This record gives sequence, structure tokens and C-alpha cells, in this order.
Amino acid sequence: MEKVTKDMRIAQILQIDAGVVPIFLGAGLHCIGCPGAQMESLMDAGKVHGINVDELVDNINNYLAAK
Repeated sequence: MEKVTKDMRIAQILQIDAGVVPIFLGAGLHCIGCPGAQMESLMDAGKVHGINVDELVDNINNYLAAK
């Protein structure tokens, strides 16, 4: 299983498993399809959107580990 880090680009994470989309949406990160998601790291997106990135990373990794 690949682990997600806050330094990864949103697009990279979606390539690992598109099933994480509901986790992003639930955290308030709705820019999944925007062009910035191709270049923006999860940490950068968290700063812009006021999201606790460590919690988001944990939720994504817990989802991936449960599969």
C-alpha cells in the first residue's frame, strides 16, 4: 500500500485511488477537478482552504489501509 503524504500533489493522490474523493469533499476540499490540483500539494491546498492537513492525510491513509 502506498502512503499519502502532505507533500504529494492532489492529482497524485487521486491516481493512487479515486475513491478518496469523498474524503476530500468531506474535508471541504472541493477543488479536486480544478487545474490547480494538478500542481498543488495537499499541504498548499490545506493552507488555502483552512484544512487540517495532518487529519486529512490520516483519513486518506486509513481509507487506503482498510482496502
